[in-house]
Amino acid sequence: MAAITVKKIPDVLYEKLKDSAVKNHRSINSEVIACIERALGSNLIDPDEYLTSVRQLREGVKAPLLTDEVLDKAKNEGRL
Repeated sequence: MAAITVKKIPDVLYEKLKDSAVKNHRSINSEVIACIERALGSNLIDPDEYLTSVRQLREGVKAPLLTDEVLDKAKNEGRL
């Protein structure tokens, strides 16, 4: 795995990086990697794969499908 060194980081930027790392429960190195991934879009999701995973998840849910009709009926029942 490659390694890089970043020099002359402004103090304000470094503090923001540290704060972000603490907030996200990451080391500064891991936070830098996360920032680079976000900036370069390395977390692109294939829409077809995403939809397949959502459909599989939906099949495992044992709850009624919330349609407009179901929601309207529930709202109207409370207005008697």
